[in-house]
Amino acid sequence: MALQEAIASVSDAEIKIVNSEGLERLESGTEDIICPLTLSLPPDLSFAGREVYRACADVTGMRSWVESLDYGTGTGEYWLPIVLTAKGPLYGEAIGRETASQDYQQPIHFPDEVRQPLYALAYQVLRRFEAIPSVYFLQFSVRDRGIIFDCLYPFPIESAIASLGVQTPDLLTCHWLCLTQQPILDLVVKPH
Repeated sequence: MALQEAIASVSDAEIKIVNSEGLERLESGTEDIICPLTLSLPPDLSFAGREVYRACADVTGMRSWVESLDYGTGTGEYWLPIVLTAKGPLYGEAIGRETASQDYQQPIHFPDEVRQPLYALAYQVLRRFEAIPSVYFLQFSVRDRGIIFDCLYPFPIESAIASLGVQTPDLLTCHWLCLTQQPILDLVVKPH
């Protein structure tokens, strides 16, 4: 629902929500923008970014490749939003969960010695898997100041709601702007 509202705030596009069965009935070659919010897709569904979705669905394969870069892998409790525009990536502030309420929270601040290797890893993963403009979420954790890679999502996941009212443009709006090839110049987190 938040994604629908974000799209409606910047576009008059007609939005259709379909489940997995509805995706199977979509005709390839239409001018529709297909925006899956799951990695469980029909095998013959064709859309821009399909290969990235396949790579992200193969968590074991992606983790193996990341390990070859000398990063650890395992379960992550933070998310790095990456807004990949046609001009390049913009890195959002990390998102985490508040322990008591389990609400998503942005920003989670990390020192430069964590952020810089995290941004480098994100850039390498997006390049390796030929990512197209979209909003990606790199799930990770930090152990002894080292990055532990969990997985990559090629669409806004639930934690994206943390950006609503906190970041301009929010991550859901960014996703639509990326999919429709519209410019995003900067991500601004509002002061508390």
